[in-house]
Amino acid sequence: MSNKVMLITGGTSGLGAAAARSFAADGYQVVFCGRRSAEGKAIETSIREAGGEALYVQADVTQEDQMELLVQQTIERYGRLDAAFNNAGANLYFGPLEKMSSAQFMDNIQLNLTGVFNAMKYQILAMQQNGGSIINTASTAGVKGVGQGIAAYVAAKHGVVGLTKAAALEQARNGIRVNALIISAMATEQWLEKIDKTPGLYEKIAAGMPMGKVSRVEDILPAVAFLASDGARFITGAAIPVDGGVTAG
Repeated sequence: MSNKVMLITGGTSGLGAAAARSFAADGYQVVFCGRRSAEGKAIETSIREAGGEALYVQADVTQEDQMELLVQQTIERYGRLDAAFNNAGANLYFGPLEKMSSAQFMDNIQLNLTGVFNAMKYQILAMQQNGGSIINTASTAGVKGVGQGIAAYVAAKHGVVGLTKAAALEQARNGIRVNALIISAMATEQWLEKIDKTPGLYEKIAAGMPMGKVSRVEDILPAVAFLASDGARFITGAAIPVDGGVTAG
């Protein structure tokens, strides 16, 4: 994979950070962004100390100009963009729809859907000459209704799946593949911090999964790597479940 360039959003923790380390270890030149500078610089340093090539850029996916600059910096540093993993996102509100403010709704849309659009816009422009692969992190909440007080997040992730499919059709003749990963609950540090506040909740969630366990980043990374690779050259416009069977029922 030498000389291939991967861009990752939401790369300062969880799946994004793990992806940055994994792709760098596989020989990619990795550019990753996030809002937390200290964490980003620490990850960049750890990748370089392990012999990889990486660049951290402090950037917020909700700001279009910052996504434009992020892609520009990638091209200036490495000369091309071969793949992108749009992973930034989080549910920002828990509670019933009727008690949600319009600001809370729009904050969720801005981060989880508009943020993907902002990143994809400039990634596509950078890939139109040589082609490439874009992978968007969606969710089981992007393909089914989830009645757990996360209506805005569900709406945003459904939007990500639709945006993925539309972009895939638009860019197919340009050699740009666009796919989405459908992920269920994942035991990242931030997720565990929230879940562990309620004793027994982790065990309850795990028991409700078809495979009886919650996914970890190691379960998701092979799918990201495959979709970025030439082995997935005929896959585009897909919403691929890596969810332990959650959406099978």
